[in-house]
Amino acid sequence: MPDTPRPVPERLLSLDALRGFDMCWILGLATVLTKVLEHAFPEHKMAADIAAQFEHVDWEGFRFYDLIFPLFLFLSGVSLAIALPRRLARDGRGATVRHLLARAGIIFILGVIFSGGLRDGWEGVRWLGVLQRIGIASAAAGLLSLWLGTRGLVAAAVSLLIGYFLLLRFVPVPGAGAGNFAEGMNLTNYLDSIWLPGRKYDGDHDPEGILSTLPAIATAVLGLLAGRWITGQAPPTRKVCGLLLSGVVMIILGWTWHPFFPVIKKIWSSSFVLVAGGWSAVLLGVFYALVDVHGWRRGLAPFFWVGANPIALYLCAGFGFFRIIAERLVAKPALPSAVTFVVMLITAWWLHRRKIFLRV
Repeated sequence: MPDTPRPVPERLLSLDALRGFDMCWILGLATVLTKVLEHAFPEHKMAADIAAQFEHVDWEGFRFYDLIFPLFLFLSGVSLAIALPRRLARDGRGATVRHLLARAGIIFILGVIFSGGLRDGWEGVRWLGVLQRIGIASAAAGLLSLWLGTRGLVAAAVSLLIGYFLLLRFVPVPGAGAGNFAEGMNLTNYLDSIWLPGRKYDGDHDPEGILSTLPAIATAVLGLLAGRWITGQAPPTRKVCGLLLSGVVMIILGWTWHPFFPVIKKIWSSSFVLVAGGWSAVLLGVFYALVDVHGWRRGLAPFFWVGANPIALYLCAGFGFFRIIAERLVAKPALPSAVTFVVMLITAWWLHRRKIFLRV
């Protein structure tokens, strides 16, 4: 049975700030810093190593940029822990279920359109992608939370992660056998190649494919659990310590699992879920301590602006709106990515100032 409903606290400003911090990297900050490092320190090894953190690993391993997507999905789970109790109390379970499904459908459609839609015909549609994964995984986590308490959600996350590992470890793939985690040789990629229609991001398989959606649901569930903890009755200091400690434990567990089930973002391996979830919990604990506990706001305003309209800004960036405006404002900027990023920030500030929040 679900836990007894608890009073929902005021808005978590740290959630907005951390979501904005996360989105800024996607919306151009990573590119800007990479270009700055390349121009300022063209032959400096440390600068090159730092710049490499703003790129995804090819397959196994973990860099800072590999955290951006799972962090957003984790924060979607935190948001659910705040929003669902209010909606459940106001509208009832049936209406809440319909809302979750409708929201998932809208995000899914936006994801299909964002990936090109029907531009190249039905065969060219990318049916699964970043937004589609956010819609499906967050809806699934939300639905689980309507019927499961905290212990049930923990059991669901553990079952998803262990079940996913067992499938990839013991179900044989034609021509590759069982337990092969190499690209194109694992069960996740194989199922995409035979069951996922339309265009795949990596040829015959997709990093946001069918089977890897299961551990992605676990990522959202981890965020939901963190949201329940941070909105609970524990003292603020205990909440911060709990987030930091659980984060460190998950990171250790993830890397301990790595030799047996490698940390691989492109198949959302269970070890990757733990490492990314651990860092997400640590960042949430740090932002919660700074923003909500100690009232720190200095220098964080851009994160609040961006965090208030994350998906709207993501879509605008993906469709090239900020780049087009930047090119018309400045003919030949020395650092085009910086101008584009500033245009995005100005847009985020304008929306925030006028209290326009375009959410799904």
